[in-house]
Amino acid sequence: MPGPDQFDIDDRRAEALVMEMMAIPGDSTHESAVAQFVHQRLVEAGAKPKSIVQDSAHHKSRHGGECGNLVFKLAGRGPRRRRARRLLMAHIDTVPLAVGCRPQRAGNRVTSGDRRTALGADDRAGAAAILTIARTLLDGGLPHPPLTFLWCVQEEIGLSGSKQLTSARLGRPALGFNFDGGDPDELTIGATGAIRMTIDVRGIAAHAGTHPERGVSAVTLASLAIADLDRRGWLGLVEKGGRRGTSNIGAVEGGGATNVVTEHVRLRAEARAHAPAFRRRIVTAFEKAFAQAVRRLPNAAGEVGQVDFDIRQDYESFRLRRSDAVVRAAAAALERLGRQPVWRVVNGGLDANMLNAHGIPTVSLGVGQRQIHTTAESLLLDEFRRACRLGLCLALGDDQTQSASDQRPR
Repeated sequence: MPGPDQFDIDDRRAEALVMEMMAIPGDSTHESAVAQFVHQRLVEAGAKPKSIVQDSAHHKSRHGGECGNLVFKLAGRGPRRRRARRLLMAHIDTVPLAVGCRPQRAGNRVTSGDRRTALGADDRAGAAAILTIARTLLDGGLPHPPLTFLWCVQEEIGLSGSKQLTSARLGRPALGFNFDGGDPDELTIGATGAIRMTIDVRGIAAHAGTHPERGVSAVTLASLAIADLDRRGWLGLVEKGGRRGTSNIGAVEGGGATNVVTEHVRLRAEARAHAPAFRRRIVTAFEKAFAQAVRRLPNAAGEVGQVDFDIRQDYESFRLRRSDAVVRAAAAALERLGRQPVWRVVNGGLDANMLNAHGIPTVSLGVGQRQIHTTAESLLLDEFRRACRLGLCLALGDDQTQSASDQRPR
């Protein structure tokens, strides 16, 4: 059996590429510069311009944005050209904290030279890894199945780019591999789902010095509800009846002058759980707590405030089986490289959540990022190189998985 050296990449070129990509500013909705960079490097490597398209995800996203997802489709080559299409993907946006970073290398580790910024290896390392794989295949004559490479936008703000995808635009791939945070040996086969809530708490304004009894404070109303949620175990880690989830109130906005009983505050909150029904139970607990707070806080005339909830499903959970073809393919590719897979189910959202919802079985693999979303973020280059080789193995179809679906032309 061929060893890991068969899946060779140009390490120096791959490392130079990721260093260059991490330095390009591009938080969510501002990804056009990095999208143009990817497009240019593909064309320079020999990709046909018509094979590279940008979709209209930013026009459909509630956040707007500069550009859509970037899709590059590569026809199969050699004896594997009639196998099922495979998808390799990563996202190109970073968190705002990474804007302005100056990547610096010290041995095997890359960090931001500006201590005020994150590195942006989440997920420029994944974006650089799949670009490296695409360029490697464009450079040489290696046989491979039909491939789709996908660079998603707006992942960090609720998977907004991948929500707008259709499998037809991607060529209907049978297997998907998402390159995101962590160790390349870790295969994420499940992730939680999330519901977002915007809670508008409306009290009754009054002069706080002369007639406070005529008012209903939106601040007090919200505080009563929050305290009740905390006391009953519906905030933070939520464990009820053998089920487990989380909730958080991440922002509270409102109020103004100290001499006015606050009329309005807005809260932004979330509920997460792998089980959809339990996720909804958490949301119901929020609704009940705020409704009870309204009844508990009338003014002197018996008038009460009101609460309005805007509730939306952010992304659904997914859970793959180890026997699924995409999971077996990822595990077999790791074993071809002399590694053993580590299985993970996580409580964060990934673009893989949306790809699985679109009907494309997708597993996530790490690219060597550590302490993402912080100024201590780093990239381990040995793991980045391993992720590139792992991706090349998957792109070539050399994971040696056997399934009927892998023999159909796509």
